[in-house]
Amino acid sequence: MRKLSCTVTSLVLALALCLAPTLSLAADLTVSAAASLTDAFGVMKAAFEKANPGTTVVNNFAASGPLLKQIENGAPVDVFASADEKTMDQAAAKGVIVAGSRVDFVQNALVLVQPADAKTRITSEADLTGSGIKRIAIGNPASVPVGRYTQESLTSAKLWEALQPKLIPGESVRQVLDYVTRGEVDAGFVFATDAKIAGAKVRVVKESATTTPVRYPIAVVAASKNPKAKAFVDFVMSAEGQKILQNFGFKKP
Repeated sequence: MRKLSCTVTSLVLALALCLAPTLSLAADLTVSAAASLTDAFGVMKAAFEKANPGTTVVNNFAASGPLLKQIENGAPVDVFASADEKTMDQAAAKGVIVAGSRVDFVQNALVLVQPADAKTRITSEADLTGSGIKRIAIGNPASVPVGRYTQESLTSAKLWEALQPKLIPGESVRQVLDYVTRGEVDAGFVFATDAKIAGAKVRVVKESATTTPVRYPIAVVAASKNPKAKAFVDFVMSAEGQKILQNFGFKKP
């Protein structure tokens, strides 16, 4: 894989990760959530605060892997929402979440996208091997769920090894989306909800098949002392919370 130069987006994300423990000191309820939930959980925050007067929610968004690492390192987080089961399985194995609080709350899909004005148009993953496609943005499979889903999809299609020289890793699905919307790559793999957020800036080529369902689990962090943590999880699962998520393109689990 090749790497693009550091972007403003990645710098801001890195700064947010570094400051997360400090920022959370002033928070009544700290929610660490996958980057693809940024817009939906922004609305969720306002709705939860309205339903729980006196409670302030501070959202911390990044790739699921780095968020788990923060929690492992003692960051004061109350609720963790991951974009994949694997990361939450790791959280459970490390004992950093309350096992009985874990629940799958939405489902998503992996999609292949291009910049809206891409010169070389493609219709399938197989077209990515063509000479007109030089750069393909994906999440870093080591820490970003969308990257793992992408690797799984391309491996199943017997394209993973052949495409290695063209792959540009991003540190979150939103960084991958930025690469695509700015035309810095010829194609990329993001979640369907992220493509929806980008609107006319991207062209959705197709939904890419994954053998592992793209499900998002949420759980209360074991070290949390905040009694509102479970209430937030319940709110996400409520009719109001689910409607917010569906408005952003997420599907029921």
